[in-house]
Amino acid sequence: MTIFNDLSLLQAFVAIVESGSLSAAARKLNLSQPTLSRQLRSLEDQCGTALLRRDTHRMSLTDMGHQFLADAQALLALAEESEQRMRRDQSALSGNIRVFSTIDFGQSVVSRMISSFIQAHPAVRMELAYSNRPLHMIEEGCDAGIVAGALTDDRVVARALGEIRRYPVASPAFLKDHKFVSKPENLRALPWIALSSRQFGGSRDVTLYSEAATHTLQIEPVMISEGVTSMREAARMGLGLAVLPEWLVEEDLMSGRLVRVLPKWQAKPLAAQIVYPVQRRLPLRVQAFIEFATEYMTTVLKPR
Repeated sequence: MTIFNDLSLLQAFVAIVESGSLSAAARKLNLSQPTLSRQLRSLEDQCGTALLRRDTHRMSLTDMGHQFLADAQALLALAEESEQRMRRDQSALSGNIRVFSTIDFGQSVVSRMISSFIQAHPAVRMELAYSNRPLHMIEEGCDAGIVAGALTDDRVVARALGEIRRYPVASPAFLKDHKFVSKPENLRALPWIALSSRQFGGSRDVTLYSEAATHTLQIEPVMISEGVTSMREAARMGLGLAVLPEWLVEEDLMSGRLVRVLPKWQAKPLAAQIVYPVQRRLPLRVQAFIEFATEYMTTVLKPR
């Protein structure tokens, strides 16, 4: 233990010097005079030397007291500045927020969402990283992440943002060459483009749902990708069928570049979530971002 471990002793010493007497310092600190005297003695005992000369009429600093006063004032000023900075950090929408997302969702929907948040709060700065390993990114110090698929872990809070609709789609040219596509079982033997990660809906088994039935296909993909954007490009080229999220292909469906295969059928939707550390105290700016993301996603995703 050192003399600098207890800031209250430093505050007592500085108050005595600046007030000019023990009684005045005691009133300033709202302490009894005997308590303040004990604190001064404790500080001098730890220093191993007298810091103040005291007699019945006046009080003055020793040579060591002069040196110690400057150090104590500097340390107390630094502590106060740090405390004020942390209070501002907790109470103001300013500072830096580190967010991560999967690359496809991050480069489109999440990027637009972050832009809207910064425009609403110009003093905030944000970093966007990409990763398919959400827990790794939380451990690396990210404040929050936008993830798709199921995620259960005691180290993070997962807050639902809605569901990502997913449809089997293909290009008009592909469907023209495969006119017999009229029911789910017809799709099994066709060329497929698949997603590699099971967490984000990738699988060699494709399950499709209608209002009245469920059908599971075992497929042999001609192309497997880690990202849905590359799958969309391959589907546009007429390479095969692909199950793709609505947020990615909405414009393609409207323009006719892609077409829903069996429009009454869709793939199982994926949960979208915002995750953040369970044990970390969140600054106000991060709390505000989480609330903003939850509201923003209602305009993009289907509520759960």
